[in-house]
This record gives sequence, C-alpha cells and structure tokens, in this order.
Amino acid sequence: MSKQYSESCEQNKKPILAVIKPLLKSAENILEIGSGTGQHAVYFAEKMPDIIWHTSDCSEYLEGINCWINDSALANVKKPFELNVTHSSWPQLKVDAVFTANSVHIMHQLDVGNMFKGVAALLQTDGDFIIYGPFNYNKQYTSASNASFDGWLKNRDPLSGIKHFENIVSLANEAGMVLISDYEMPVNNRILHFSKKR
Repeated sequence: MSKQYSESCEQNKKPILAVIKPLLKSAENILEIGSGTGQHAVYFAEKMPDIIWHTSDCSEYLEGINCWINDSALANVKKPFELNVTHSSWPQLKVDAVFTANSVHIMHQLDVGNMFKGVAALLQTDGDFIIYGPFNYNKQYTSASNASFDGWLKNRDPLSGIKHFENIVSLANEAGMVLISDYEMPVNNRILHFSKKR
C-alpha cells in the first residue's frame, strides 16, 4: 500500500493540537482509536514528544499508518495494531488517555456503545477520553454542510452518520465518564472531553 493522505487531517491537525495539548500535559501514554492514514499520530507525537502515542485501526488501514510512522522515524509513536471496537479483543495497555478523530460518525450506533465500554475498561479513574468530529445538538444539524455530509455517509452505509451529542453523553455516563468540556472547532466540528469517574 502506498502512503495515504487526508486533506482534512492536514487542515485540522493544528486546531486539534491547540485544544488537546493542554489537556494531555500530564499524560504519558495515549491510545488513538481509528488512526486512519497515520497523519494525526505522527504530527501529535512530534509536537508532544513526552507522550507515547499508540496507534490502532481496522486491519485494512494498518499498512498505510505504518508508512507514515516509518517515514517519521519518531521513537514515541508505536506501530499500529488491529482494533475494531466491536469485534476485536481490546489491548492490555496502560494508558492515561484515549483519543479518536473523525471515527464516531463512521461507526454504527452499536460500535459507539462498545467503544465507550472498551475505553472505560482501559482507563483508570480520571483518565481522559477525547473525541473530535461533528455532532448534532437537540436532534438538529448544526449546519447545512453537516446535513449534506450526513446524507453522504448514509448513502455509503445506512447505519453510519453524525451522532447526537445527547446520546454520546448518555453513553459516556453509562460507562462511568462525565463530560468535562465541549469545544467548538472549525468547519462545524467539536471536541468532546470526557473523564472517567468510576
């Protein structure tokens, strides 16, 4: 597989870093769910050199992620492992935080619930779970572009699509997490910061 490239990753990496870097200032190990092309992992690992960045995704993306990691030659970003939040065994990792970007709207609702359960099992008390992507509020799209994007997603997979903020918070609460902050991001995206409390 050749090295994959995502224009959206290139565009959003700096705004995301500006939000998550202060949140992760005391973290040592982070798991990224859905590392995609690997661009975010390499960029964030370079900008936060004291953090070990563990990458993961479904099997078809692992080779592409490895291309970015190999080219970066960074010691603090780890080779990806297969993680399908519903069908894979979760890793035995000691992590301070979990990060995922542009994955929740691709997942089925069952997958999202399983992701929260898996993340809750990994994290210690006060561990952080940070999610980047678009969300609906009060069952409404936040923009015409998000409505169009949701239609495109559902044409590809009827069970995917932009998820409702209120449902995400409910799933987090069921998994023992509470919402700490909800950050407005460019291009009608958000960062949701949860913390495990039980």
